[in-house]
Amino acid sequence: MAEAVAPLRIALAGHVDHGKSTLVGRLVYDTGSLPEGKLEAIRASSAKRGMPFEWAFLLDAFQAERDQGITIDTTQVWLKTAKRAYTLVDAPGHKEFLRNMVTGAAAADCALLVVDAKEGVREQSRRHAYLLGLLGLSQILVAVNKMDLVDYDQARFAEVARAIEAYLDSLGVAPRAVVPVSGREGDNVAARSAAMPWYHGPTLVEAIDGFRPPIPPVDQPLRFPVQDVYKFDERRILAGRVESGRLRRGDTLVFSPGGRKARVASIEAWPEDRRPDEAEAGRSIGITLDDPIFVERGQIGHLEGSGPVETNSLRARIVWLGRQPLVRGKRYKLKLATAEHQVEVQTIERVIDTADLASRPADAVSAGEIAEVVLRARATLVVDDAKILPRTGRFVLVDGFDVAGGGTVALDGHPRARREGIRSTNVKRVEGRIGLAERWQANGHKSGILWLTGLSGAGKSTLAVELEQHLFRKGWHVTVLDGDNIRHGLSADLGFAPEDRAENIRRVGEVAALIARSGMIVITAFISPYRADRDRVRRIAPDLFHEIHVAADLATCERRDPKGLYAKARAGQIPEFTGISAPYEAPEAPDLVVDTARNGLDACLGQLSAYVERSLGKVEESS
Repeated sequence: MAEAVAPLRIALAGHVDHGKSTLVGRLVYDTGSLPEGKLEAIRASSAKRGMPFEWAFLLDAFQAERDQGITIDTTQVWLKTAKRAYTLVDAPGHKEFLRNMVTGAAAADCALLVVDAKEGVREQSRRHAYLLGLLGLSQILVAVNKMDLVDYDQARFAEVARAIEAYLDSLGVAPRAVVPVSGREGDNVAARSAAMPWYHGPTLVEAIDGFRPPIPPVDQPLRFPVQDVYKFDERRILAGRVESGRLRRGDTLVFSPGGRKARVASIEAWPEDRRPDEAEAGRSIGITLDDPIFVERGQIGHLEGSGPVETNSLRARIVWLGRQPLVRGKRYKLKLATAEHQVEVQTIERVIDTADLASRPADAVSAGEIAEVVLRARATLVVDDAKILPRTGRFVLVDGFDVAGGGTVALDGHPRARREGIRSTNVKRVEGRIGLAERWQANGHKSGILWLTGLSGAGKSTLAVELEQHLFRKGWHVTVLDGDNIRHGLSADLGFAPEDRAENIRRVGEVAALIARSGMIVITAFISPYRADRDRVRRIAPDLFHEIHVAADLATCERRDPKGLYAKARAGQIPEFTGISAPYEAPEAPDLVVDTARNGLDACLGQLSAYVERSLGKVEESS
């Protein structure tokens, strides 16, 4: 008797004409899963065309597929072994139908990759293997098909197996098994083949039964994307689908972005006479809250302490399918769960050649190409790592009105990502009795934050201490916050990962704003590579913030290399080093640009001093 477990979804992939449809037709037949009367229909269809019996007709449902001998659309077939039920999602192998292959594989739990024993590993074999990895399918089984065409030769099988195993290994995937089969003859499909006595591994059915069931969505962290908000009688109902986890009446939900919290007062279901106490992953429901907080479509409800990531910029791995190339600087619509955002392609980090995994820089990505990109949005994106929670870690990109690409979120290197955290409660801002204008009057000048940003080696710290000394000698109230000094104390607990950099800049921005509001001039010297982080500091004290770009090209900074950091970064000793292995986003509209590559120290200092005099000025004493 089969185990009472949910059917596993198996994506079927492989190069065109490698016999995938034939193999699956035989697999369905040999496991007794063929619907009654289907075998006779296949025989009749083959005879009508004057063709030998063709197992592929079981899956190739369209007339065009029968005429051309290729699979165009995805086809789903039920399969049942003695152990478990499966859903086979047959995806087209031809490069012109790559969109359908991605669609078919996106919801799968595991994959079967078919390779022709005679032709070996081809371009589409590699491309499909890469796409399976891109979609997070780590359980992959390989069937080396058409062994009858190579006379069941052991050496040829070993050669093909080594090639595909080496490629999968380069993707960080170890196949569960590589099985030599003949779909047409049934060798090693459900029963061992007498023609291959040298093979001692599992049959294809045994290998399929070895797939591990995925972690049930109900056992994953709660994600409840809000689809819409409705008003019924006195109830305000938040409708949506529980994508993962379990939601219970009485749970305190946090809604991201924003962080507003409220308790679930009721779970609404239809028909209305049934109000469940909980809802599991996969169920569409409505909820009411005990506090009428503002919640809107696109926000994601979750439990405290296990929330998604909030970010304005993310690194993603995409497959591009659009009619027009994806280009750097262009804006697209990103759809993830129920949210839609306008995003800009900030960087195309590399386009990947799936044949040998070589990469190249590019300003555009053509249809069928795979790339790693950085996308930036003005609004806050709420995402999860696709490897952990694919339902809120995968997205599509829309160009105009067409779905032009799909991708997965990769949170292992970029960007300013921060997890939902516990915010301080029961706190109230204390306002002093001395106004800022009074402090300016007493000091004789205005206060402000002079935010010096630029690459390491551009001269930020040098200019900061020189300017501090210059202003101090003139009687100005001034201090410096330097990156290295902050790292010794206030941010000693932080590393240099993107999320740590973001937190470091946030802390510095808050401290700088406090000092500036006391009437002093604060000069900061931080690389602060991301625009969103600097914009966040500007929002803390918009009237006091002055963004100053200390500009020097990378070659100049490397030539200076005052701390020897570039050399270490080039040697791979420092990961995520700005300008080498991590991006620097130059200010788009800085208040001042100081070019230290073209001008000497005195000229740059004079430029800074003139700007301070002009912007913060002297304040005349009142009569």
